[in-house]
Amino acid sequence: MAAERVLVPLSDTVTVRQTVGYAVQSGLEAADALECHLVAALPYDLEMPEGQAQMEKAEQLLSKAENWAREDAGEGSVTVETAIIGFDEYLFSPRDYAETFDAYADEHGIDRVVLDPEFRPGTTAQMLQPLERELTNIGLSYDEAPVDRPARHERLVKGGTQRFDRLFATFWISYGFYLVLGDPSYWFDLITGAAVAGIVAVSLAHVTFTFPLDRVQSPIRTVRFACYVPYLLWEIVKANLAVSAVILRPSMPIEPTLTRVNARVRSGLPLLALANSITLTPGTLTVRANDQQLLVHTLIPSAREDLFDGGLERAVRFVFYGRESAAIPSPREREDAEIVGGDEL
Repeated sequence: MAAERVLVPLSDTVTVRQTVGYAVQSGLEAADALECHLVAALPYDLEMPEGQAQMEKAEQLLSKAENWAREDAGEGSVTVETAIIGFDEYLFSPRDYAETFDAYADEHGIDRVVLDPEFRPGTTAQMLQPLERELTNIGLSYDEAPVDRPARHERLVKGGTQRFDRLFATFWISYGFYLVLGDPSYWFDLITGAAVAGIVAVSLAHVTFTFPLDRVQSPIRTVRFACYVPYLLWEIVKANLAVSAVILRPSMPIEPTLTRVNARVRSGLPLLALANSITLTPGTLTVRANDQQLLVHTLIPSAREDLFDGGLERAVRFVFYGRESAAIPSPREREDAEIVGGDEL
C-alpha cells in the first residue's frame, strides 16, 4: 500500500500535541507508511521585529512537533517533513490560508489535511469554521482532530480586567464617532453622545473585540486612529463633492452596482472599522461583511474606482497593523475585487 500523505498546519495551542498524535496514528492506520508534513503558516512581514520573533517561535514549534510525530509513530514507518509557509505572501483571511495549504498540498501530493480545532495562526480569533468552509470550496479534503479541550480558567482570573478594558475602549470609540458626526460644542450632543456610547459599550463590547486588548499596542493604535480620522473626513468630503457633481448634471451618469471585495484585514474590529468607513463615505454602502469579504453597493463609477484602489483599506490596515502593512497591494492589484451585479440588483 502507498504511503499516506498528511498535511498538519500548526499553531501554538493547547491541543497541538494531540493533533499531531492523531494525524500520525490515523495515518498509520490508513496505510503501511506515513508521510507527515508539519507546516506553520506565518502571517507576518519578516522585515519587522515581530516577524523575526514569530519565525523563531514557528521553528521551535516545528522542531517539537517533529519529535512528537516520531515518538507517536513508534515502530511505524513515518517520514516527517517540516516547513514554514506564507511568509512571502499576505495571509489575512481564511481564504488566504486555505489557498496556501492547497498550493502546498498540490506540490507535495497531499491526501488530506488534519486540522487542530484550536488553530489560530497569528491571532486569537477563532479561524477553524471559516477555514473549513474555504477548504470545502477549494475541494481540499480535511479532518478535524478529535481532541480533549482543557477547561479555560483564564477568564476567571483576568476576565474582569479585560471586560473593563473592552468597555472603556468601546465607549470612547463610540463617543468619538458620535462627536465627529455631531457638534461637540453643543452641550446636548455631549450628554446624548455619552449616553449612547454607554449603551453601545454595555451591549456590544463583548463582541466588538475578538482579541484581548494589548496595553502597549492599544495606545499606539489610538494615536494611529487619531491620524486616520482627518483622512476619513477628507474622503467623506471628496465623495460628497463627487456625488453632488453627478446629481447636478442633467444626464445624472450614475451606475449602481454591487461589488465584492476581499479585504486584507482580519475579521472583528478591523473589518468593522473598514465596513463602517466605507458606509460613511457617500456613494458607497456596505451591504454585507462576512469574514474578510465585503459586499459593497456603489452609486457612481468614481466611488467604485476608489474602492478598487483601496485607500480606506490601506488606512485601516495602518491603524491596526502599522505602517508596513500599508504597502500591501490594492484590491485592484491583487485582483481581489469584482463587480457582481448591476442596478437590477
